[in-house]
Amino acid sequence: MPRRSLARLYRDEFGNYSIAKFQQDLLAGLTVAAVALPLALAFGVASGASAAAGLVTAILAGIIIGGLSGAPYQISGPTGAMSAVLIVLVQKYGLDGIWVAGMISGVLLLLIGLLKLGRFIAFIPSAVITGFTSGIALIIFIGQVDNFLGVSTPGQDAALFKLLAYFRGGFVPDWHAILLGLVVILTMLFWPKKLNSRFPASLLGIILATAMNMIFNWPVKEIGAIPQTLLLAERFNPLAFDWSHVLNYVNPVLTITALSAIESLLCGAVASNMTGIRLQANQELVGQGIGNILIPLFGGVPATAAIARSSVGIKSGGQTRLVSIIHAVGLLLSMFLLAPVMARIPLAALAGVLMVTAVRMNEWHAIRFMFAKMFKTDVISFLVTMLATITLDLTQAILIGSLVSGAVFLNKIAGIEIDVQDVDPEKLKAKGIETAGTCGHVRVAFLTGPLFFAASGQFNEAFANLNETHALILSMRGVPLIDTSGLEAIRHLYDRLQRVGGTLMFAGMHENARAMLDRGGLTEKIGAENFFWSSDQAIVEAERRGCKFCAVSKSS
Repeated sequence: MPRRSLARLYRDEFGNYSIAKFQQDLLAGLTVAAVALPLALAFGVASGASAAAGLVTAILAGIIIGGLSGAPYQISGPTGAMSAVLIVLVQKYGLDGIWVAGMISGVLLLLIGLLKLGRFIAFIPSAVITGFTSGIALIIFIGQVDNFLGVSTPGQDAALFKLLAYFRGGFVPDWHAILLGLVVILTMLFWPKKLNSRFPASLLGIILATAMNMIFNWPVKEIGAIPQTLLLAERFNPLAFDWSHVLNYVNPVLTITALSAIESLLCGAVASNMTGIRLQANQELVGQGIGNILIPLFGGVPATAAIARSSVGIKSGGQTRLVSIIHAVGLLLSMFLLAPVMARIPLAALAGVLMVTAVRMNEWHAIRFMFAKMFKTDVISFLVTMLATITLDLTQAILIGSLVSGAVFLNKIAGIEIDVQDVDPEKLKAKGIETAGTCGHVRVAFLTGPLFFAASGQFNEAFANLNETHALILSMRGVPLIDTSGLEAIRHLYDRLQRVGGTLMFAGMHENARAMLDRGGLTEKIGAENFFWSSDQAIVEAERRGCKFCAVSKSS
C-alpha cells in the first residue's frame, strides 16, 4: 500500500540524516524559494485567481504534497501548464469552478494512486506530451500579451483566436508596461547561468521592474495587496456550493486530473534521471490528490509537480523532501515580510516572467530530434496535439493526439507477413530429413507479426485459394500474440480446410498464443496431435499420414 511505501521512503531518506545534510537541504530550500516566489505570483495571476492564491498554493503544496510525495526531490506548486487550463475555467465558471474542479480532481488522483494505476499514464505517447506541452506554452505566451502591452482586449474561446485578434488592432499599447516587461525578459535571457544558480534571473528581473515602477510611479497595473494569511478571504466553501451543477465540471476535472498526473510523473522521470532515485508513481499521485483536495479550502489553485523547481533543488544539493518544506517556509516568510513590496509588482513584469518561461518549457531537444530525423508518426502526433491544444479543450487535445498516435501505430504493426511455400524435398534431405518427396499438396506458411483484428483481413486473403491442399502448416514462431479476431480467422481457415479434406497444422507456436487457442477451444477442435515444435516435424507427419489428392491422381 502507498502508506508502507511512504514509510520506506522516509526510512531511506532520513536513516542516516545529519547536520551536514540538513545544511544542504536548507540552502537548496531557500534557493528553490527564490526561484518559486516570482513563479508562484505569476502563475496565480495567470490562472485567473490572484497572486496571493498562487503564493498560498506554493506554500501548501510544498508542505502537504512535498511531505507525501513519491520521491525526495519533487517540488510542487502552481505551474504554467495548469494556469493555461484554469484561466479558461475561471472565465466560464468563476473561482468556484477552479476550486470544485481542483478538489474533485484531487479525489480522482488519490483513487488512481491508491488503486496503483499510475503506470497507465505512461501509455500516452511522448510525441503527444511534447505537442501538448508546446500547445500549453503557446496558451501561456498568448495569454500574457495583454499584460505585456498594458492593454485589455476582448476574451476569445481559444488561444489561437486570441492571437489572430491582435492582428486586427483596435488597441493602444502602453509603453511603460512594455518597458517593464522587457526589463524582466532581457534580464532572464542575458543573466549569466553561473550567477543564476546563486540569484535567479526571474527574481532579479522582478526586483528591477518593481524598483523602476516604485521610483517613477508609472500608471501600470500592479498585483495589489497581498493578504498576510494562508486562509484567504476568497476560498472554497463546500457547504455553500450548489452541487447540483457538478456534472458541468466533468471535462475540467478530467483535464486537471490528467494534467496533474502527467506533469507530476514527467517531473519524476526527469528528476529520476538526474538523481538515480526512482519515483514511486502511485505514492506521488496519492500526495498530489490529498494536496489538491485541501488547497481549495484555503483559496489556492490546483498544484502539480514542477520540473524547473525540482531541478533547482537537485542542482542546489538537496538531499530530502525537507527541501520542499523549507522552500514553503521561505515563501511563507516572504508573505509576511515582503507583502507591501510584492503589492507593487507590475503585471507586465510577471508577464515577462511567464513569456520567457513559456518559451523555455517547450521540449526543444525532442522537437528538433523528431523533425531532424523526420519521424512522420511523431511529427504528425506532435502537430495535431499542439493545434488541438490551442483551439480545443485540453482534454480533447490529449485524446485526439493519442488517437492519432494509436491509429498510425496500428497501421504500422497491422501488416502481418505471410510467406506460403511448397515443400522442397531437397532442402529437407539436406537437413537429414527423409520424405516420400512426391507430394505437392503440403504447404508451409511462415507468419511474422501479431495476428489481431487489424491483420485478420490480410490473413484471410493470403489463404483465399486452398485448392488441393492436403496439409497447411502454419509456422507461428514469428507471431507474438493472437486476439479474438485472430482466433476467428484461424477457425474459419480450419473449417474451409476441413470441407476440402485438408488438415491444419501448427509449428513453433508461442505459449501465450497457444494459451489463447486453448481458451477459444481451438486446440481441442483442431486436435493436440496437429501441434509441433518445428515445421519440419509437421511436414514429416503430414507425409506419413498420406495424401488423398495423391491417391486420387494415382488411381486415375
